[in-house]
Amino acid sequence: MAGFEKLQEMLDAALKQAGEESSMLLGVTLSSGDSDIINTNRKSYFADMDDAVFVVAVESKEEYQGYFYLLFSLGDAIVMSSILLGIPAPRIAEKRRLCIMEADDIDAFGEIANQIIGSFNSVFQPKLPQKVHLKLLPPPKKYIPEIDQLTDAEPLPDSDYLMYRAPLEIEGQEMHYLDIMVPPELANLFDPQPEEKAAAASPEAATKAEAGEADAESAPRTQSILILSEDVDERQTVREYLTATGFDLVDAPLGADLHELLKETEVRVAVIEVNETGERDLAVCNRVCAQSSKASLPIIMCAGQWTRTAVLKALTYGASDILMKPFDADELMAKVQKYLHAA
Repeated sequence: MAGFEKLQEMLDAALKQAGEESSMLLGVTLSSGDSDIINTNRKSYFADMDDAVFVVAVESKEEYQGYFYLLFSLGDAIVMSSILLGIPAPRIAEKRRLCIMEADDIDAFGEIANQIIGSFNSVFQPKLPQKVHLKLLPPPKKYIPEIDQLTDAEPLPDSDYLMYRAPLEIEGQEMHYLDIMVPPELANLFDPQPEEKAAAASPEAATKAEAGEADAESAPRTQSILILSEDVDERQTVREYLTATGFDLVDAPLGADLHELLKETEVRVAVIEVNETGERDLAVCNRVCAQSSKASLPIIMCAGQWTRTAVLKALTYGASDILMKPFDADELMAKVQKYLHAA
């Protein structure tokens, strides 16, 4: 699901406008920071999740039919709804600490969500060539890990998603992220990717496109394992550990040009070594996922120290597994082989 630059631009613009309009509603400045797009699926997103979330379902109607989902942390929902209700700061902190979300809070949060979707409508409508209407599907749904059960449809359908993640900011408050989960089918309606446009242009173009795809499929692509680390010695050690797999081993620093590096190979598994487990380090998963031809590329993140929170963030960013450094050849090979056999 690489690409979708137009969709990201629309979401950026929609969130900027939503922040401005919601700030007037709340009486405090609400804004969002720099965004990321991450390939994920529901299983990875909710795996071992600690924090409760509020899920807002949005129906897209008219010529762009489908559903997408806004996921707020429960703490952020409590803060925003409490501010709207005029609750004093000490009580907001207490409600957040105790995860108290009462009926009035849910109603207030629904009002904020309506405001946000209204902003989305005003941005999406002029930017899309055909008519679109976005509609909030109330009420927002709360999901608490280890209490609420995932089903096929709740709190959102079991599927792959293009996840747009933007940090929320309110002065004086510790805020988290807004995650917007868009199914690939709807993302392609909002922002058709080049191969889809070519196929839809004409029957002749579609036939040529299909023939081109067949040629591309018939031409064998190199199967490889990607190794990313800033440390040259670490990369060499991993190469030695994985030589027995028989796959080509492609290694590079974390900031390498992945598009150029991977254009002639199909990565089966990625092994990424980082020094820290902060969000900036873990976000390298985004870049790897965006350049992968696989819908859900297995990524093994390696670091010298892992906390439960860091593990959850790594999984949310698209990692499939984690490994504690230092590790030996058998440990790494076992994890890599597991994903190679599952592919």
